[in-house]
Amino acid sequence: MFYIFNTYLYQPLFNALIFLYDKFSFGDLGIAIIVLTVLVRIVLYPFFYKGARDQAVMQKIAPTIKDLQKKHKDDKQKQVNEMMALYKEHKVNPFSAFFLLLVVQLPILLAMYKVFTTGLKTMPQELLYSFVPHVDALNFSFIGLIDLSEKNVLLILLTAIAQYYQAKLTIPKSNKAFKDLEMAEMMGRQMMYMGPILTVVVLMTMPSAIALYWLTTTLFSVGQQVIINKKINIVKDHGKLVVTGDN
Repeated sequence: MFYIFNTYLYQPLFNALIFLYDKFSFGDLGIAIIVLTVLVRIVLYPFFYKGARDQAVMQKIAPTIKDLQKKHKDDKQKQVNEMMALYKEHKVNPFSAFFLLLVVQLPILLAMYKVFTTGLKTMPQELLYSFVPHVDALNFSFIGLIDLSEKNVLLILLTAIAQYYQAKLTIPKSNKAFKDLEMAEMMGRQMMYMGPILTVVVLMTMPSAIALYWLTTTLFSVGQQVIINKKINIVKDHGKLVVTGDN
């Protein structure tokens, strides 16, 4: 497991960062981190698009889901069957966000953490590919203002704000009081606030290089979700709900 993690995640990301730092960052590690993050998101775009698309559709069909829950409130099995049929009809996986976090985002975050906390400190030359230049020392300053080897409160707060906005984009709008929300809605609202708080707590213990990576990937997700939310629509066609703009 460690061999797979090091060989297929940590080492490629470490090499990519050193290569970008040497060739495209003007000696600014922060720029190299931003470019690397954007490249990673582009490579993984199909995975993230599916997750963002599912979130957009789930938001659009939320009223229908509520109607099904109300209609079959006394028959939980019927309720589950109807909801699964609805998900299948619209090609939605309600667990896609969890899949993205566990299978895609978390391993990359852990690899990035190792790059920033171990790789950039020890600079293991033996891990560099033959085409990657050897760099003796890195400039940890981002735009001449932020030391990426230390925590930075501004980057942490910006990351938390971006994460809050990202969560807000995926939660259906509701005028109900919090106590009147369904359990799933209630948990979603709670996570909209708890997520940024946990982000602050975690990033306060880490170098700001990780906060910059987290901020960049979150902003990428926000932009992607905004575009998809505007693109995806649910219309009635011969009495059936149909997803449009899904291409």
